[in-house]
Amino acid sequence: MKILDVCCGSKMFWYDKHEPNTTYMDIRDEVLAYTDRDVVREVKINPDLVADFRNIPFADDSFDLVVFDPPHLIHAGSNSWLVKKYGKLNKDTWKQDLKQGFDECMRVLKPNGVLLFKWNEDQIKIKDVFEVFEQKPILGDKRSKTRWSVFVNGK
Repeated sequence: MKILDVCCGSKMFWYDKHEPNTTYMDIRDEVLAYTDRDVVREVKINPDLVADFRNIPFADDSFDLVVFDPPHLIHAGSNSWLVKKYGKLNKDTWKQDLKQGFDECMRVLKPNGVLLFKWNEDQIKIKDVFEVFEQKPILGDKRSKTRWSVFVNGK
């Protein structure tokens, strides 16, 4: 099985941060320090590949599973620890950026491949994101603020 995580960040939800079937990709490759409740913390973003989720550098139909956990924030200061940890979308272009990212994820998925999408509804509701995608997931978490959803590539 070939897996691609297009916005891996610091790989926070991965049990195995070096899972051998997975290519970890992110637009950033850096070590950041931030202060959280008077404690200095470090975030290590060290992907296998530095690339933008809006322009994934792989051929069509390359992966069985794609993980898409893009930044969820549009309102936050550039020096905030949340932005350093998770990144930030542009408030004027977030719809186009997410749509382009979703389409790229589907492009690199094999037919009947699975897209695992993670979203936090703090600033943008998931229903608005699904409208941008022009597709609804086949299943997902409907209760918490952070949602996991599954899409299948029907091509």
